[in-house]
Amino acid sequence: MTQVYQFIRRLFLAACVCFILLGCSKLSQENFDKIQTNMTMKEVIAILGEPTSSESINIAGISGTSAVWKDSNAEIDIQFLNDRVTVKAYSKTHAQPDSSSSQERDKKN
Repeated sequence: MTQVYQFIRRLFLAACVCFILLGCSKLSQENFDKIQTNMTMKEVIAILGEPTSSESINIAGISGTSAVWKDSNAEIDIQFLNDRVTVKAYSKTHAQPDSSSSQERDKKN
């Protein structure tokens, strides 16, 4: 009976850890606001984690990357020029597009 109790206890603790981790999404308005123009991709990844998808292009020594971080609640799109943030956008994916979405554009001057 003790082994069964220990197994159930461990299973319960593992489930609690999973729920806590799922509730701690890095794709929040707060983390989005931490992203500043001219940050490097490495600095952004330290805040948001690895992007869900990204595409890069190099033309005549100039590199550009478009990266997307997406989960069931939010999407963050960031454009990099020569590994530096130039444009960023945040939107909630579960809300109506016109009613509750929040979007911000930062452009390099």
